[in-house]
Amino acid sequence: MSAPKVVIIGAGIVGANLADELTARGWADVTVLDRGPLPRTGGSTSHAPGLVFQTNASKAMTDFARYTVEKFVELDCFLQVGGMEVATTPARWEDLRRKHGWATSWGVPGQLIDAAECVERWPLLDGSRIFGALHVPTDGLARAAKAVEVLAERAGSRGARFIGSTKVTDVLQEGGRVTGVRTGQGDFPADVVVSCAGFWGREIGAMVGMDVPLLPLAHQYVKTGQVAELVGRNTEDVEASLPILRHQDQDLYFREHVDRLGIGSYAHRPMPVDESGLDPSVTETAMPSMLPFTEDDFAPSWEESKLLLPALRQTKVEEGFNGIFSFTPDGQSLVGESADVRGFWLAEAIWVTHSAGIAKAVAQLLVDGHSEVDVHDIDVHRFEQVQLAPSYVSETAQQNFVEVYDILHPLQPKLSPRDLRVTPFHVRQRELGAVFLEAGGWERPHWFEANAPLLKKLPHDALPPARDGWSAQFHSPIAAAEAWHTRNGVALYDMTPLKRVEISGPGSLEFLQSLTTNQLDKSVGSVTYTLMLDAAGGVRSDVTVARLEPEVFQVGINGTIDVDHFVKHAPAGVQVRDTTGGTCCIGVWGPLARDLVQPLSREDFSHQGLKYFRARKARIAGVPVVAMRLSYVGELGWEIYTSADNGLRLWDALWAAGQSLGVVAAGRAAFNSLRLEKGYRLWGTDMTTEHDPYEAGLAFAVRPAKGPFLGRDAIEGRSEETASRRLRCLTIDDGRTVVLGKEPVFVDGVASGYVTSAAYGYTVGRPIAYAWLPASAEIGSGVEIEYFGRRVAATVAAEPLVDPGMERIRR
Repeated sequence: MSAPKVVIIGAGIVGANLADELTARGWADVTVLDRGPLPRTGGSTSHAPGLVFQTNASKAMTDFARYTVEKFVELDCFLQVGGMEVATTPARWEDLRRKHGWATSWGVPGQLIDAAECVERWPLLDGSRIFGALHVPTDGLARAAKAVEVLAERAGSRGARFIGSTKVTDVLQEGGRVTGVRTGQGDFPADVVVSCAGFWGREIGAMVGMDVPLLPLAHQYVKTGQVAELVGRNTEDVEASLPILRHQDQDLYFREHVDRLGIGSYAHRPMPVDESGLDPSVTETAMPSMLPFTEDDFAPSWEESKLLLPALRQTKVEEGFNGIFSFTPDGQSLVGESADVRGFWLAEAIWVTHSAGIAKAVAQLLVDGHSEVDVHDIDVHRFEQVQLAPSYVSETAQQNFVEVYDILHPLQPKLSPRDLRVTPFHVRQRELGAVFLEAGGWERPHWFEANAPLLKKLPHDALPPARDGWSAQFHSPIAAAEAWHTRNGVALYDMTPLKRVEISGPGSLEFLQSLTTNQLDKSVGSVTYTLMLDAAGGVRSDVTVARLEPEVFQVGINGTIDVDHFVKHAPAGVQVRDTTGGTCCIGVWGPLARDLVQPLSREDFSHQGLKYFRARKARIAGVPVVAMRLSYVGELGWEIYTSADNGLRLWDALWAAGQSLGVVAAGRAAFNSLRLEKGYRLWGTDMTTEHDPYEAGLAFAVRPAKGPFLGRDAIEGRSEETASRRLRCLTIDDGRTVVLGKEPVFVDGVASGYVTSAAYGYTVGRPIAYAWLPASAEIGSGVEIEYFGRRVAATVAAEPLVDPGMERIRR
């Protein structure tokens, strides 16, 4: 079978890399089109400063950056001068300790250096102003424009065509598939079209009716006059020798241009750009992506630059421009295939730093059906519909510009926009003093101030120790009371934001069987925990499937990426319907859960009447519900679903009936602690497509004997015994240090893994963490977690920590 015809829209750093990666894999019929002239097309690549700092909170983005460095070094398009991020405040110095932990976790070489070494490596620095820096020797400068030429030549030698001055005016389609693109120079047939159009990506996406959530924003960059201290250090061929430098406390970065300095600033006001009004012409001195410099916006940054680098006082800003870059609602890139038009792909909002790595991932997705690096962080389908509104994209993208160098806590929510999606119980939660954090547009209670008095009534050994400054943020000890009442009484949890779909119609069972690992051919009323794998056997999601009727299934999923996966694979006759917004769910959990629910219903909620992992339709206080005997917190109880219009009535009935039982409302902080004590995994955090079921400790959910399913061939021959790494439960030896996640874990003094999830275990009375470790780290082994630069002893523990015999959950 011949390789498909591919048209790539955009000949910048992403498009050129993608053409190279595809042709290297044998897809030679590749045409790259750009509206601008070649090779300097006038897009962002043409003026990109090229700084590549690899370390990122996201493992995937770090992996993409590392591959970009490796590839550009091989192409002789990279100056590996190293990178330095300096701290001028105690808060930044602490944050660099955290970032150094990320680098260690993801395998990037780096070290924290003091002020004296900073000045030794960067003599222009005023050492009295800094605490130190994170130094990464493999960071450096990508020569993006040169790389495009080299990549185009290499891809061209394998058959690719690069055509400039050719604007795409339409994406052609037939029967829900792309057939090519239309340009002023004629049509170009294609089986696959990939938009790498940069800040014109919205325009291209609109051609297939796709909302592309990016916002073009202007970002200031200047070059100084000659700096005396740089004279003679560099040449035109090797224009830089000092490390690339970030001064994030003032939203600045610096690089050399022979004997001048380039300075980039994010310190100015956000400047959104309407790309439709840009002048498309490209000359030696002007291009669409370079807007006139606004000197007043840069003036404060120039003063801060002179404070950090006193040598600049002897020179001035000689030239500057406002360059256009793409920002998104969460600051990540956009990769994926259209949900409606097969064969149309996006690879947008990608900076030079990650260009080669993401292009490789897209090529692997196209050619192999999976990427070796997990891509859920950048999947274009990760956003909810409310997050695709132009007003939402504009506000959040501008806020991401403002916060690009800010010190942000992992739980730190947006301040605006808020209250976009609230559950039917929101009014009652507010009355109880809920403290809401936001995810996917949903307001989710993390704890309830109304429960504060319960802390005084807890047994002494149930009170958690004081937390350090970082782990105490966006947290309250009230979570301890909510967790205690879940384990010892009964609590109500709002589970509405957890996404769910209804899959129905003839062939729906066979369809689900083909995408999941567990046996779903069970009686009506069955509920099954199962996995979805990718073609390489990686865990692309974990889902819960309830068979409500012979051909009607309710599937609890992890997000909109799963919806897209189901829709793309669904055969004719099978309907996939997102029911999340029209329904709601209350988790009623705790040893007194049956005492609360049974008096409100004529249905049998006894252990025999509704067994564990079974579901049934019922009425509770007259409200029609679907009750599922599940528990993500490891206690007796049910997930109780009803339509959104009946939600408040259901909550009020349960709340009123539970008063004599001491019912409490509980939030996500307690929930996360309880689920970790029970050993329940969170997809996207504890495991991704980079892990197989046996490594993740989920072999129980895999039934190869049931018949074919996606990924079955890939995992044939694998087992828990053959796994070289495992997701392990750790308990923190000092009993008080609650880590945040993503910290490196040392085995026998060597960095060997990283933390995924962490919380204080209120039932077991000590902090818990889950971490990826070598399989040789057996239960009982001692390890160390590096937390803000200090080593914290921990022990590999048998899991689950609570109720390993499942007696509590099966009462």
